[in-house]
Amino acid sequence: MYFELSKEQKMTREKVREFAENEIATMVQNEDEFASYNRSFLSKIGLLGVLGICIPKKYGGSGLDYNCLAIACEELEKEDTGARLTITTHVAAFALTLLQWGTADQKHRYLVPATKGQVIGAFAITESQDGSDINNISTTAVREGDYYILNGTKMWVSLINVADVFLVFARTGPAGDKKNISCFIVDGNFPGVQTQNIYGKMYIRLADTGQLILNNVRVPVENMLGEEGEGSTIAFSSVDNARFTVAAGAVGVIQGCLDASVKYGRERQAFCQPIGRLQLVQSMIAEIAAGAEIARLLVYKVGWLKNEGKQCGRETALAKWYACDAAFKAASHSIQIHGAYAYLNRYPLERYLRNAKGAMIYTGTSEIQEIILAEYALGFRENKILRMQLPSWPFEEDD
Repeated sequence: MYFELSKEQKMTREKVREFAENEIATMVQNEDEFASYNRSFLSKIGLLGVLGICIPKKYGGSGLDYNCLAIACEELEKEDTGARLTITTHVAAFALTLLQWGTADQKHRYLVPATKGQVIGAFAITESQDGSDINNISTTAVREGDYYILNGTKMWVSLINVADVFLVFARTGPAGDKKNISCFIVDGNFPGVQTQNIYGKMYIRLADTGQLILNNVRVPVENMLGEEGEGSTIAFSSVDNARFTVAAGAVGVIQGCLDASVKYGRERQAFCQPIGRLQLVQSMIAEIAAGAEIARLLVYKVGWLKNEGKQCGRETALAKWYACDAAFKAASHSIQIHGAYAYLNRYPLERYLRNAKGAMIYTGTSEIQEIILAEYALGFRENKILRMQLPSWPFEEDD
């Protein structure tokens, strides 16, 4: 085993950290307070090259490895979850799904401009009554000649008002059968596509979240991603990529809590000594530090498996479960260490707590990750060779 970061990984951390400190930290308090999404963030991060960070160069990407994606997510979320969620949505759920499942024409039309930020992609699977239960979604797609007619409403769609294109999952047959779920590339300017904001969120207030409403939307047959009936498999592979980035972002939350708690523990005086000398404070800091170390190793193992071209559903679920739970615990401990000051929004801790709780819900709850791990352990679930594989790294043209 080799644990040293590569030159490219170190450079990624340095570049993204500098960007996050200069561009996100300066505006996050105001944007979070008023729950607004700063659209200029997309153009700025596009110039940084993160929108195509682990996409092969032949598609306009940076050609970096999957752990560079994890490192970028960690550094972005250390400042705010909304920044990381942009990468989860556009890169992990949209671009990597196109890279794995798209035809040459689809990659040319959508993936290439996506890596440059000329097209922003989003992922629409969840409905009001169905989260992880994709086989029972209500959105329908009916074939009429050279088109599919899509009808339905998707909930909790990130980048709802800035996305140009959506990956939409719909039923092409009766409900309850995974063979009747298909995936479609839906342009936001297709007639019948509407968006609607969701207001009043407790967490990820910097993210642009809403509903995608499809009313007799005519989608060309060539915009089906994968084959008819392959949508369930595509969805799970896409969600796995998203979970990887959510877990990586959670590491950033833990590290942010650790940095803040160590600084405060050294500076804050009580009983004629820094509070960091108090054993119960030390106990909480030790738990935060251990959480950061363990979560980071779990995430990097998933990135390594992706680089090797190996299936990693079990490892991704473990990383997501542990890292997100550890982030919530770290935020809680950090608030306890800071006392009343933690309730002020000039400190990031109350925002860390709100956002960490959200990560225990989206892309599959902590309970879902537990079920996945148990089923792997019991032999009820196993990795299957997919028809299309996410490419291993180094990418062929980059050798």
